[in-house]
Amino acid sequence: MKKFSFLLLAIVVVIFTGCKSVKKTDNPFFSEYKTPFQVPPFDKIDSTHFMPAYLEGMKQHNEEIDKIVNDDHAATFENTVLSFDKSGKLLTNVSKVFNQLTEGNTNQQLQDIARKLSPLTSKHNDDISMNEKLFQRIKAVYDKRFEMKLDSQQIRVTEKYYRDFVRSGANLPKNKQDELRKVNEQLSLQTLNFGENILNENKSFKLVIDNKNDLEGLPQSVIDGASEAAKEAGMQGKWIFTLAKPSWIPFLQYSAKRDLREKIYRAWFMRGDNGNKFDNKEVIAKIVKLRYQKAKLLGYESYAAYVIDDNMAKTPANVKQFLMKLWDASLPVAKKEVIEMQKIIDKEGGKFKLEPWDWWYYAEKVRKAKYDLDDNELKPYFSLSNVRDGMFMVANKLYGITFTKHTDIPVYQKDIETYEVKEADGKHLGILYLDYYPRDSKRGGAWCTDFRSSGWEDGKKVDAIESTTFNLSKPTADAPALLTFEEVTTMFHEFGHSLHGLFSLGKYTRTAGNVPLDYVELPSQVMENWASEPEVLHVYAKHYKTGEVIPDKLIGKIQKSGQFNQGFVTVEYLAASLLDLDYHSITSPEDINVTEFEKKAMGSIGLINEIIPRYRSTYFSHIFDGEYPAGYYVYIWAAVLDADAFNAFKSSGDIYNKQLADKFRKYCLAESGNDEGMVQYHKFRGQEPSVDPLLIRRGLK
Repeated sequence: MKKFSFLLLAIVVVIFTGCKSVKKTDNPFFSEYKTPFQVPPFDKIDSTHFMPAYLEGMKQHNEEIDKIVNDDHAATFENTVLSFDKSGKLLTNVSKVFNQLTEGNTNQQLQDIARKLSPLTSKHNDDISMNEKLFQRIKAVYDKRFEMKLDSQQIRVTEKYYRDFVRSGANLPKNKQDELRKVNEQLSLQTLNFGENILNENKSFKLVIDNKNDLEGLPQSVIDGASEAAKEAGMQGKWIFTLAKPSWIPFLQYSAKRDLREKIYRAWFMRGDNGNKFDNKEVIAKIVKLRYQKAKLLGYESYAAYVIDDNMAKTPANVKQFLMKLWDASLPVAKKEVIEMQKIIDKEGGKFKLEPWDWWYYAEKVRKAKYDLDDNELKPYFSLSNVRDGMFMVANKLYGITFTKHTDIPVYQKDIETYEVKEADGKHLGILYLDYYPRDSKRGGAWCTDFRSSGWEDGKKVDAIESTTFNLSKPTADAPALLTFEEVTTMFHEFGHSLHGLFSLGKYTRTAGNVPLDYVELPSQVMENWASEPEVLHVYAKHYKTGEVIPDKLIGKIQKSGQFNQGFVTVEYLAASLLDLDYHSITSPEDINVTEFEKKAMGSIGLINEIIPRYRSTYFSHIFDGEYPAGYYVYIWAAVLDADAFNAFKSSGDIYNKQLADKFRKYCLAESGNDEGMVQYHKFRGQEPSVDPLLIRRGLK
């Protein structure tokens, strides 16, 4: 998942009572970073620095905006659009660091600051987006953009900013703007509440096992990981399983204890739905209602219509039609998978009906029976360091870039690795952070963000500082971090996002690498394709003890099992996507009963009882405290593009085809923001993408 660090549009400065005084000279944000490659000085930053830096950033931004709106000269691209595009540098720098820390290594102090900042930054955004004088100057350039002899990129950035202002309420009358301000402020607080509740729910559950018999069926590597977790928690001699994916998923896959599988899975899917102080149902109802109100104020029928109008899909109807086409293809496959697993249960004398907490366990048995493949057979070949080197190798083969490890770059957590990225000619391209392991201070999932976007300043190129964050299996006392193949593809996925950021070119912040939401996952998902290619596996998949290259027999099993469980994978994803679309397609300010709404939405599409949505409402962070509201569909929308793009490489007979790689880098990565998403894709592919490669890849056709 790509986490955007949008330029905060803000002006108002509020004297924050209770904020510890910090001298400017002591605050690392107030001077040029004296670090290698001018990365953030994490070794010098502490929580007391953020509020003063935010306030100073707002003050400086305010002064920059004042200079634009009070310019006596007529509005031009240079004195208005360009000046606006370059404004808010300090504020942007601070927010990029703060946002990553609150998600990747948070604490109570940071959470308190986030809560106090929320209304300030909301007001911030609104004061700029509803600044009448600023909007009129932007509009003046927009209205005369073709007369001013602007080049194509100047026209594009002007059009983007004009559209941003309109979509943010600049054209609304004052009373409607006041309403929108209140809605935005409440939304910022409610989304913050949602995320904090999930973080607390994740931390509050632990399945503690003290009877060795309850470990029946679990591989030794999983047992060792649980033992390490217990030691860290001061429970030596016991075993702990948590709601981090590397913990609960293998438990569901291998534990022979059905009651314990149910216990941990219920803890997972009931997060935010337990009637306690971390319950998210009321929060969701408020968010959905507020988003509808926002869309209505801005002239849209629904929040989905508002969001998707800015995407490649253009309308919710187009998205619904696309998703239902895939739903109709995948649901019958999932039902066949249920029949296969029920047969195993019956054969074993189980005398029970397959339930959602049984799926992983019996799907694993099906995989073993049909493909003679077990994840534990693969994991010894997927040590984290080898996988990392493998993805670096693929990038080198495709684009010529190299990666040099650095130990002199400050990091915000001790396990993080940093790399300098260079072009084939040795020229510096950027810096890459890799944050691998779960911890209580980190939210779940995986994402990519940046501490500095690539761009231009004073005629010189500014290189990107990219950060990728995972929640991968940790090393144990006896073995390095050994990954499942799903974790391998997650690494390649987020790495694809970082390549997009590293390669992005463009003179303007608003357009360099800035693409529609339903294009965002193309650069990441396309990289996943290389992870399973035999000639790639032969290079990076080596046994962590012997160094033996993964046998062709195992590669063959991986290839043959590529369509395994795809009914389930596709259905649970589509169910969540359609649930998201339903929430954001409401056309009246109704008070939603979240439990009933979800039940009705899933019933309307015929979701079978054995599967629940990949994300139930109460922990659906992508849409309720992330950047994907009315946009969770984008992963499979982009999957059509990525399958079609990789098919071009495969069809050429060379998965490292240099000519195709150069075109993909130029049109789909470096210049991705130069035009509309499909236009850029067409420049690479020379034709419209076909859905067939995706359907074939998933065994749905």
